[in-house]
Amino acid sequence: KKPEVSGVMAEADIKPKSIQDAKKWSADVENLYRFQQAGYRDEVEYKQVKQVDMVERWPETGFVKKLQRRDNTFNYFDKQRECKDKEVHKVKVYVY
Repeated sequence: KKPEVSGVMAEADIKPKSIQDAKKWSADVENLYRFQQAGYRDEVEYKQVKQVDMVERWPETGFVKKLQRRDNTFNYFDKQRECKDKEVHKVKVYVY
């Protein structure tokens, strides 16, 4: 299940109900990997912390393109998959 991110959700301090480790790669896992590389749980937490409505994505793949870290530096990501199979199990999937 994908968490629904509404305008209301981004404002409130939302905490996940549970956490699972990703089992196999998917586009969702790829994007979670990118948020977690930048120091966030997921898109929900990123939007809360950075007070943004949109995350820059690659139009071709839908993968996250650029994220601002908590120290205000940026992480830039490729159009292609970056989360290798051996990294997939390290990705945390948060359930709201």
